[in-house]
Amino acid sequence: MQATRLGAVPVPPFVAHLRSHIGHDLLWLPGVTGVVLDDDDRLLLGRRADNGLWALVSGILEPGEEPAVGLVREVEEETGVVAEVVALAHLSSTHRVTYPNGDESQYLDLTFLCRYVDGEARVGDDESTEVGWFPLGALPDDVTATSRERLARTLAFREDPARGPFFAR
Repeated sequence: MQATRLGAVPVPPFVAHLRSHIGHDLLWLPGVTGVVLDDDDRLLLGRRADNGLWALVSGILEPGEEPAVGLVREVEEETGVVAEVVALAHLSSTHRVTYPNGDESQYLDLTFLCRYVDGEARVGDDESTEVGWFPLGALPDDVTATSRERLARTLAFREDPARGPFFAR
């Protein structure tokens, strides 16, 4: 089933189906984000088509989809890169998002630390206009605030995995 579109943002078919019943009311959805690092400790980012900012690869899980499997799918679909999940590094909820058409959503985000396995970074779908690898010390200035926060928390987890992905804000 093909995703419908909300401006530059694709809407998964199951979300469109739910919207047909609940209208613009708040939807609580599971999301996944990947901090994908290669052997040179470079970070995979995509420039989002909807706002023009660089961001970590992320997406919405399909009903019943395992989070790590869903993230690997999202990374490959959006960037052409095959990644392997190393660990769940951070768990958080987002603020309520209101889209231009009035739809409201809020996301439970599972951020995974991942390692590059294979593939050439390329734009894999219409969610991004560019995809690239960046040294951690030389990230673009226009990275989304949520990506910067998730990256910082994931790198902190990488330094001290014993504290787990659930440390306080």
